[in-house]
Amino acid sequence: MSIKIVSNDNPYPAADMQQKILQPRRLSAYFIVLIDSGTITYNLDLQDITLTDGQLLYAMPNQVFIPPAKTADLTYFKVLFDENTLALLPQQFPFLVNPLNTQTITFDDAARKRVRNVFEIINQILYIDEHPTDTEIVLSYLNSLLTELNSAYFKNAAPANILNPNLSKFIEFKLMVETHLTTQPSVNVIAEKLALTPNSLYRIVKEYAGVSPKDFFTNRLMIEAQRKLQYSSLSVKELAYELGFNDPDYFSRFFKKCTGKSVSAFIKGQQDSSR
Repeated sequence: MSIKIVSNDNPYPAADMQQKILQPRRLSAYFIVLIDSGTITYNLDLQDITLTDGQLLYAMPNQVFIPPAKTADLTYFKVLFDENTLALLPQQFPFLVNPLNTQTITFDDAARKRVRNVFEIINQILYIDEHPTDTEIVLSYLNSLLTELNSAYFKNAAPANILNPNLSKFIEFKLMVETHLTTQPSVNVIAEKLALTPNSLYRIVKEYAGVSPKDFFTNRLMIEAQRKLQYSSLSVKELAYELGFNDPDYFSRFFKKCTGKSVSAFIKGQQDSSR
């Protein structure tokens, strides 16, 4: 089991923070931060996300993350855990695949108090207590935390019921996109694997993502390309092959068509913004 808690009581070491500040890094674990009071802006996959009192941000493995400088009078809780830890929990949490395309959660007053209490308990168990706590107890509180977040995610993001079969199929679609991203299967193949007609798949993806299945796949592929350009030193040729393109020149043209920038212009923009 791998789980870590960070808070005002237990901050990142100063040297560790200085080393990582403003440097893009690809997350290897799930990252959740609750802002108890104050305001701070995170950058996640090239998007600035500002959080204030009572708001929560969660990020998934493989997303590119730029840690912000800590602001004055900020109080917060952060928890990080890996896929192996998640697999030990007794249930699944659909919000972690972000089916509704929002990675921030706002709570009502009662839920906010419960979530804060669970963060405090996890902080006490992992940081303050002198004696090791049974793994089952740690997992129990992590399960409680994720249950609260899952409920608030679907309550606040949209009037959607997770038991809705269309939403369940959309979640399956997103997972399939992640699993087969670099093999780039056709929409017909994906629909068949999901036991749907192409028209049904189109309708479901359009309902929840606002785009066609093909555009969804393309957008996700371009996000992955931009992530890799941020955190790695792959050449255009290496990147093209890694993403499943047989022709690097076609990949370059495709990247510019989708993002509006050439690969070289994108890289230069990232270098300029980090100075």
